[in-house]
Amino acid sequence: MKLGAYTACLHDKPVEEAVQILADMGLDSAEINSGGFLPPVHIPAAVLAADTAAIDEYLGMLADKGVTLTALNCNGNPLHADRQVSDEHAEGLRRSIPLAAALGVKRIVTMSGLPGTNAHATLPAWSVLPWDSTYLDSRDYQWNEIAIPFWKDIQARAADADVKIAVEMHPHNVVYNPATMLRLAEQINATHVGAEMDPSHLMWQGIEPVRAIEALGDIVYCAAAKDVRINDAVRVNGVLDDRFGRVLPDDPDALSLGGPYTLSRWPQNPSWDFVAVGRGKDFAGRDHDAAYWREFLHALESVDPGIPVNIEHEDQELDQLEGLRFAAKTLLEAAGKVAVA
Repeated sequence: MKLGAYTACLHDKPVEEAVQILADMGLDSAEINSGGFLPPVHIPAAVLAADTAAIDEYLGMLADKGVTLTALNCNGNPLHADRQVSDEHAEGLRRSIPLAAALGVKRIVTMSGLPGTNAHATLPAWSVLPWDSTYLDSRDYQWNEIAIPFWKDIQARAADADVKIAVEMHPHNVVYNPATMLRLAEQINATHVGAEMDPSHLMWQGIEPVRAIEALGDIVYCAAAKDVRINDAVRVNGVLDDRFGRVLPDDPDALSLGGPYTLSRWPQNPSWDFVAVGRGKDFAGRDHDAAYWREFLHALESVDPGIPVNIEHEDQELDQLEGLRFAAKTLLEAAGKVAVA
């Protein structure tokens, strides 16, 4: 099993420095962005252009630091109803497949995407609980007309390149839990499209990550290490809490998600928070300590002993290095490895 980190939280640093930080923390895996929501700042332009000498130099730099490039990340919304977003994100995913093959990387992490409700929509809409047949109509359009044709094409491209596409089960996407992941795999006859096991988005939905791994089995291709703390406010507002705030594109803290769209501001007193691995807590009040994460790693090993698990640091209470260090210490302890100070 490879333990590492997704380097997006270190995008303010050159790739050599970012990789060295991971190595110094005792990590031996890196997941690096290749497009989608975020620009590929840790992949040199010559590597993106598939220059053989540049690729050799890039992989050599990683090897010299004892770190393996285990996945590319191209998270985005390739099905967005606004073509300004979907065209860019879909093409980024398509470009990432031959890039991964050229780099010898066997996994690309991405999201399934979310279309609009019909052919005339300009914004995506999530049909999360279709108790009214109106929402079944919307869901049928999203899957049958948009998602399945797109993902059949991605499946074919991935199979040709022998690269596996690992879909993050993320709310506000057509695939957001094991049932929808299995539905997509079945509908496209998947051989090279499966799941990225990011437990955090499952945790706040009330899904037990180990049970999810057991349900998905060998279509789990890789994993993220990201934790969630369930707060007391969940008892009042539940997990579907919409008290997010707007961040304008010209705001100095704005994070673009494509086109004119930005990452929203987190609610005050939220029902749940993303936290560093080891700082989480579930609905029953159980702490997500090293023993909790040991169960998660053991479940992953039963699927694939060589599976990569990469930290995704989004803890707003800890800075980039503090959060990464805390997560690395917990993960290494859970894996029975010695954490580096």
